Formats: sequence, C-alpha cells, structure tokens
Amino acid sequence: LPMAFRDVNARRHTGLQQLSSLALAGRTLLGPMKSCKFIVDESTNQSTLICSAVRLIENLDLTSAAGQLLNETIQAQNKEFRTGMSTLLFLVGAWSNAVVECLQQNIPVSAIVSVMSEGLNSCCERVQCLQISIRDVNRELCSSSVKSRTCQVGHDSFLNPQISLCFQEEVSAREVIPITSCSHREDDCDFNKSLVLPLASFGSVASLVKPAGGKNTSVISGSGVIISDCNKQKLTHSRYFSTLSKSHFSSQQGNFRGYVSGPSADPCECCGLGHLAVTLSHGNETSVKLLQSIVAYQQERAESSGSSQFNIAEVVTCCLLGLPESYSRVSPGFVILVSPEQATVVKHFEDKPLRIVLMDGDLTEQYRHLGFNRPHNVRTILECPDLQEGRAGDLWESSTLDTLINFEVNLVLVKGSVCENLMERCTANRILVIGSVAWDVLHAFGEATSAQPVTYLTQLNPACVGSGAQVDLWKAHDGRAMGLGELVPVRIKAGRIPLLTAVLTTAVATKMQLIEDQFWTLVYRLHHALNDKKVFLGGGAVELLCLSHIQMLAEQPLEPANKNTVKEFPSPWLGASVAEYRSVVLQALASGWKQYLSVVMCNAAKATSELEACATVDHHLKKAADCSSPSAYILKEFRRGDLLRGGSGPFGDLGEHLKVYDNVTAKTEAWRRALDLVLLVLQTDAEIITGPKKDQLLNSGVSSEFMFL
Repeated sequence: LPMAFRDVNARRHTGLQQLSSLALAGRTLLGPMKSCKFIVDESTNQSTLICSAVRLIENLDLTSAAGQLLNETIQAQNKEFRTGMSTLLFLVGAWSNAVVECLQQNIPVSAIVSVMSEGLNSCCERVQCLQISIRDVNRELCSSSVKSRTCQVGHDSFLNPQISLCFQEEVSAREVIPITSCSHREDDCDFNKSLVLPLASFGSVASLVKPAGGKNTSVISGSGVIISDCNKQKLTHSRYFSTLSKSHFSSQQGNFRGYVSGPSADPCECCGLGHLAVTLSHGNETSVKLLQSIVAYQQERAESSGSSQFNIAEVVTCCLLGLPESYSRVSPGFVILVSPEQATVVKHFEDKPLRIVLMDGDLTEQYRHLGFNRPHNVRTILECPDLQEGRAGDLWESSTLDTLINFEVNLVLVKGSVCENLMERCTANRILVIGSVAWDVLHAFGEATSAQPVTYLTQLNPACVGSGAQVDLWKAHDGRAMGLGELVPVRIKAGRIPLLTAVLTTAVATKMQLIEDQFWTLVYRLHHALNDKKVFLGGGAVELLCLSHIQMLAEQPLEPANKNTVKEFPSPWLGASVAEYRSVVLQALASGWKQYLSVVMCNAAKATSELEACATVDHHLKKAADCSSPSAYILKEFRRGDLLRGGSGPFGDLGEHLKVYDNVTAKTEAWRRALDLVLLVLQTDAEIITGPKKDQLLNSGVSSEFMFL
C-alpha cells in the first residue's frame, strides 16, 4: 500500500502547531463579551453566525489528524455538558504552545507528560475549597444585601402574571467573616481569626471554615432565614468580573422570581433556583428570563410534592424565524412548526379532544425496529425489480391510513421520519401526523393521555390509543396567531402535561442557531449545578487559585516522598529528569491559565492589552503569595467584587456586587480533556498518510518533510 511517513516529534512538533493554529480561531469566543463570527460556505454562499467553540469546529475544514482529534474532544464535551467548550479549545492552544516551548528547551517528553499530569491533578484537588453547595448558594442569594426585606415571588408574566407569593420575616443574623493573618502557615484554608460583622457589611458568600477533621466545609451562620429584596441584584453581562450596574435588566426580569414549593421546602427555595439561574447565565439576559419562567412553572407544579428540582427532560425548544426576539416566551405544551395544510387541520380541531397514537420508530414502509435494521455502512440500491412501480407503496399507505381511520385517530406523534405521501394523505383525511418528535415528548404525552407507544401500526389496539390531546395555533403574547409563510407554529397539549416549550424568535436567520445554543447552554448549566449539588466561585477565582498553587509547587523543592517516585520510572535518568525540569514544566502548565485570564479580561474590556491584564494577574498573585492563605485572599476579593478588576472600574463605588458561579464538573473535565489531548498529540511520533493524498504530497512544497514508502 503506497503511503507517506513524516516524523512529527521534532522540536517544532507539527501536531501541536496544528492544534495551536486551530485554537487561535476561537480566541475571541472566550469570556463575557464574545465576538461572534460569520461562517461562510463557499459552495452555497450561505452564512451562519456562531458564538461557540463547538459550532466553530463543526464548520472548519479539519483535514489533519490533530484537527480530527480536537473535533472529537470538543464534541465529547458538548455531548456530556453542553458547556465549557470554549475553555477547552483555548487551553488546548495555550498548552500546545507551552509544550512546544518545553520541547525547544530539550525537556524530555516523558518529563512533560508526568509533571503536567501531576500538576493538573494537584490543582483539581486544591480548588475544591472554592466549591459551595447549592443549598448554601440559595441562602446566600436570598440574603444577599438587606437585613429585612420583602421577598416577592411571582410567576413570569408570560405564564401567569396573577400568581404571586409574598412573605416577610424579621432577621437578626450575623455572618462569620474570616480575617486571615498574613503570617506564614502551611495550610492556606485554615482560618484562625474571624470577625463577627453585620451581614450587610460584606457579600454573602459562605465562609470557608476548616474544622478539626481537616475537611473544608461551607458555613453560613445566622439565627433565621434571611430574606432580601429579590429585585435588588441584576447581572450586567457575565460571570467574569460582573457587578451591579445602573443599567439593570428590564422590569420584566424583576417581576419574576421562583415559587415556594410546599411547607417542607427550604424557605430560600422561594427564589433560589431563579437567582441561581442568573448567577450561571453569564450575562445571557433573554435565555435567563425564559429559564426563570420554566423554573417557576415547574416549582408551581411540584408544590404538592414538596420538590423543586429542575427537570430538563420536560423542556423543549421551537425556533421561529421572522419575529422579533421580544416575542420569545415559554408555552406549556409542545410547540412545533407544521405546513399550512396541516395548520388547516389544526384549526378544524381547535378546542376538541383528540385521539392520539405514539410511535417510537419511523412511519415508513421500509422501517424495521432495532435488530432488523440493516448496517448503516451498506446502501441497498434495489432489492428486486418492481414491475408495477408504486403499487406496493400505495398498498402500504392505504393500509396504514385505513388503520388510523378505523381507530378514529386524529393525531399521530412519530419519533422518527414519516413517509411524505402518507402524511399528505393523512392531512387530506384530517389526521395530523408530526414526525421527528423527541422521546421525552412522547413519554410526556403517554403519561398525560394514557397512550402506549407502538413500533408499527400493525401493533395498534384500542388500549394503545390515548385521548384528551388538544391542538391549537400558537399565539404570541399579544394574542395574535402567527402565520410565518411556509411554516405555521401550533401547540399540542394534553391535560396537565408537564411539558414546556421555549419558543425562541428572531428576525435574523443567521442568529437563530446562536440563540438556541445560548439557551441550551444555560439550561444545562443549571441542570449540572443541581446534579453536582455544588458550584465553583466564578469571576476567575478558580483559575487564579490554580496559578497560585502551581507557583507554590514550582518554587518548593521536591519532597522526599516524591523523590521515591523516581524508582517507578524504568531508568534512573528518567526520574532525575522529571525532578530537574519540574519547575519549568509546571510554569508552562500555569501559563495556560494565565493566558486564559488575560484574554478574558481583554475580551471583557477590563484591560487594554494582554500585557496590562498579565500585570493585574501578577499583582493578585503577589498579594496572594504574601498572605499565608491564598484561598482566603481570593475569597475576600470575590466578596468585594474586585477580583481581577484592579480595584477600579465603573462600578467601584457600589458596595454590593452580584456573585457569579461556574459548574464544577464541566470546568474540571474541560481542563482534563484539553491536557489529555495535548499530551496525546505530544506523544505521537509519526504521521502516516495513505490513499490519494500521498500523490498530492509528492508534488507539493512540503514533500521534503515526508518519506515516501
């Protein structure tokens, strides 16, 4: 087999350079003030607006092996978390450059891999002291700045502006504020001194206290539930360096807060999830308003059971192109786009109970359920000649239609695709067939209508047919039914179905995908925060502590316990090289986080240049190092809202600052995936190319780099 061979493990390592070049394209996607990018398809001249790393990578021509690995890594992060992809992409580029610099200093690959892996693991353990439980966060958000206020709790005006709950409670609470001495101590999470001050004097982040057992715990002291004015704090634009601003969210934002979910619920749950959504929104105003409406609706429904957990399975989206973004709203039920002919059927069935059938496969003649499906990589051109073309298909369509008519079915929801000819014939007979319906939607309608999903219509029996479904035309908040040319939005509902549809609207076609991505990113941030039951301090606090910790590791000599690990290496010189280059490699690892913070500050206009941003980071690192407890210093700056702000800015005169948070697992997994990818590419020693591309390389300008076999 003809092939070309190239040694990639030179000082300039080709694979790492490719990763760095690809990551450079996503540099402006980091932080609060992202710069959107237009992706133009040269073949069709169509363009789309993107503002996320996953969409960027999807639209790039990734022909190299390193590019394919990068795509797989980002897709894996997106599939599992739906957040953290921009961080992953940036750190891949930053650490690739750092590793190349290590190679240029003749540092062995084994030493780079060992020390960087050790450093990242150590940092992930160290930043655990900056985690706060969701329960404590909810309390903090409800007791943010006011000693005794009224907490107004109301449903979003889109859903039910009439419903609201108000309650008051006198508060006489005091918070333990740790004041750390700057004398040198080994453990920087140990607070020996504390000062009891009124709660309003500081921000409301839980105090980090280390008990005798040595475990970090999050404590909020107080003699009662602290209720604050829920309209007091508003997010300006991001998790990074955000504070209160005079330009608050709109008044509609202030009118909404969550629901108390029963007498057994935590009193802070009244607005905890709604406020938590804001702190995780990172400045996405439109999406956070929609998510707050969803949270309020779900908490209202869960009132009887005393549960307020956010259920992501009950949320779907519908994208409407042609309406202003102000028309975005949350609608109970399932909103879907249908053809004008199907919309006519919907008008006929308005306010009438419908009989419904659910199908968990395709509604096509060729569909076979799992176990009978043919391999995906085999394409059948023609099984047997059809001497009477179209007759078999007509017979199947007629039989299927007769089955639906005999069972008096009005509505069919199909998980997969639907035969177009059958759909037209059903529409003509006033049977509404909807394809590509998610399984969660089918499950919700099954629970609400008692319908049982079937794989084939031949399995249909009276017990499988549900009842009580309703359809109507979707109406905007001003009461008008919307007709958008080729597609018409309709709503399908059934009794007290818990399903909610976030209807996303925009008049700009290229922006539709962007809006949907931003909404789902926020939804999954809240989902993962509740699953983790804890969050990180935001605003760069975690990255700054990583830098401080790496700096400490790089400066301290190798401990005797670690010297014993030299024996684990196959040869003594390998272990010795790890000890010799440990400081340099750790500094290379730290450079990734330092560049991350610098670029975020520049993108957020908190620094005029990366040089100024780096100086600010160095300033905080020096002050943290001078203090015996870097984590206490970072926590104090986080409370003040001055973290990485240089103590100045347009909001410096405000005494209260909105706290912002990050997901724990998503962030640390993004770090691990980024470093794993860089180290994987680093350890490859050759690139072998087969197929037609070999001939192209033979005649190209880079042919001297290859050995042709």
